[in-house]
Amino acid sequence: MYLLELAGTDDAFAAYEAASAASRVTVRGGGVATARGITDRVSQLALTHRVSELLGTTAPDLDSARALLEAVSIDRAGSVAVRARDVRGATGVSTQAVERALGSILVDRGFTVDLDDPDHELRAVFAGTPSTTEWAGDGIEIAPDAGDDGICALGWLAVEPERDFTDRAPTDRPFFQPGSMDPALARALVNVAGGRAGVRILDPMCGTGGLLLEAGRVGSSVVGVDALEKMVHGTRENVVAARADAFDVCRGDARRLPFAADSFDAVVVDAPYGRQTKISAGSLAVLLEDALAEARRVAPRAVVVGDRPWAAVAREAGWTVSAQFQRRVHRSLDRYVHVLDRS
Repeated sequence: MYLLELAGTDDAFAAYEAASAASRVTVRGGGVATARGITDRVSQLALTHRVSELLGTTAPDLDSARALLEAVSIDRAGSVAVRARDVRGATGVSTQAVERALGSILVDRGFTVDLDDPDHELRAVFAGTPSTTEWAGDGIEIAPDAGDDGICALGWLAVEPERDFTDRAPTDRPFFQPGSMDPALARALVNVAGGRAGVRILDPMCGTGGLLLEAGRVGSSVVGVDALEKMVHGTRENVVAARADAFDVCRGDARRLPFAADSFDAVVVDAPYGRQTKISAGSLAVLLEDALAEARRVAPRAVVVGDRPWAAVAREAGWTVSAQFQRRVHRSLDRYVHVLDRS
């Protein structure tokens, strides 16, 4: 079993992304999940901070954490650092006291303490009750056995997914437009779509190319299409600056794509935002329905994000809506994520 420390506050969506690289993901507390198994793709997750080999779970207090560590068998030796975390400050536990107490137990078992470059890192993660009780989709459970007071989970750190998204902000690219998606969300959408080496992904409304760049970084072969020549040129600038390979970008109409049926494994698209276009709500719905029908022709899965729910439009285009999430961006903007599969 594995312990997943989730990023942000949207546990359902973070767990759903984690399920693209792990099996039997269960949200156990606010910001904490467990998984039955993992793949090497966990290193590419955007909404998981850390993955640890789970030792066990208990009540979220120091005495319970101490008792758990004293009870488990440990098959490793060398130097160690204990890192405790109270996720979102939900339990009020003293993380310093936890680190001292658990560190003392490990020293008694023959470990030496090395806070700078340890052989092993023990994670002690305390969390409150889950922030969501809604079903998150196939393969995801929401804390079926969580206690009323939350949870403490102990584990040996195994993987720290890359956290350099802030180093490649959209505003740092050669070509930028207001409203460009942040790289962390773009990566999460690509992962949900199944992006990885050997997978072919299309963005039929590629804009500045943010989704394409993240799909390429996880090893996918990607193609971008946009109706505006300005966007096509801008995306190419961004691709060149990122020194990305396996990219193709062309001008075209998302409603009449120049590709054969089933040319792609997945489509990922950031739908036009009504307030950023001169298109009326009704016309935008018609445009998107036609584009999603065309996406269904060329790929069996699509992940669509927009500033409003598009589930009804997706169904009209022939898709099955496998999951849907609402994510708060700021006070005046929510993003709605739709995971679509071909019936």
